Amino acid sequence: MALTLTRSALITALLAMPVAAQAQVFVVGEKSATADVATDFKPTKVPLPEEKLTERGRRELIRNLEAEQGFAHRALPMGAGLNLIANGHVSPSPDAYKKMLYEKGQSAAPGDRVIITSLDIKPDRIVIDFNGGPYAKHRFLRHISIGDSPMPVAGDPAAVATGSRITLLFEGPVPEVSGPEVKALLQPLVDFGVKTSEQAYAETLPDPLKEAIAAHEVLVGMNHKMVLAALGAPENKMREQQSGDPNGAHYEEWIYGHVPQTIRFVRFVGDRVTMVEIAELGKPIVIHDKDELGGFNGGPETREVALGDQQPSDSEDKGAKQAPSLRMPGEAAPADGPNKVQFPDDKDQKTKVAPIPPPPTSPMSVPPAPATIPTGRTTPSIPNPTTEPQ
Repeated sequence: MALTLTRSALITALLAMPVAAQAQVFVVGEKSATADVATDFKPTKVPLPEEKLTERGRRELIRNLEAEQGFAHRALPMGAGLNLIANGHVSPSPDAYKKMLYEKGQSAAPGDRVIITSLDIKPDRIVIDFNGGPYAKHRFLRHISIGDSPMPVAGDPAAVATGSRITLLFEGPVPEVSGPEVKALLQPLVDFGVKTSEQAYAETLPDPLKEAIAAHEVLVGMNHKMVLAALGAPENKMREQQSGDPNGAHYEEWIYGHVPQTIRFVRFVGDRVTMVEIAELGKPIVIHDKDELGGFNGGPETREVALGDQQPSDSEDKGAKQAPSLRMPGEAAPADGPNKVQFPDDKDQKTKVAPIPPPPTSPMSVPPAPATIPTGRTTPSIPNPTTEPQ
């Protein structure tokens, strides 16, 4: 009962606190889009046999590796061009790697599940396709049409390839390697160990965050994936508002544990933890509301977007600021040429512009003048054909 009253008083005090509104906009650019991409790489040290790969070993590799599932250790770009030297480094370079992700797109994020869909063994390399590979499969039915309508192809949604390809290179011919050895060589990029997606994502984080997750601790500044890796799915969730303003930002609270165990209240605003409350039986509630990541969260979530054309700097040619023209460079505008169109404002229309006269009436619309009858004569009566006989 005391814990419930304390919890209610705490929520009431927090709701009464003014919260500053933080505006967030998005940015489009290579540097900001790839700022959180990890480029650190540690080569493997897997002992390789000296014998050349035999036909039996080739069949065993295909049998043991195709349809195998793993988790991405880093962001994998769509398309081909990612080369990994056995017990060596990966190419392209870190800057070119980020550029590839920005231009081609991301096939798998760190911690996402990937599956080997194709395996091609060549004399000095092993070409491995993940999640369908970089190229869409050719279907001859796409070239067949009935009348003017193309023939629908079952299981072919838009025929867009979103997979990735990793080429494992060897210094000489492909040795007599086994499936587990190839998985060990791919460890810096893809982890084939039996684990969950959250654990695979935690291994891609810096050491302080990795240690906190291993100790099942939640720090202010973590995102949803980090909290799931540390504590798993919550027992209860609650969504409320930060203030009494109906237009205020919503927050989400994850609740772990129940009485008499220790209860943790993890509050999210967006994708970041802003407050952690720990209620232990017989002890006062401990509140953490300061950033505890120490700069590992990639900086504040502030983005900037520029609307319209980019303004040239002072060092650029001043001619770039002029409006486009069909005249040759250096050609002067004619003196009697057209100028900009000037639109009259409301004041000019009231003072200078004369009112629009009504349109002239058509001669057919003028009613004929009434006939004048001379005096002393009677108007002849016209029989009504409907009432009087002819």
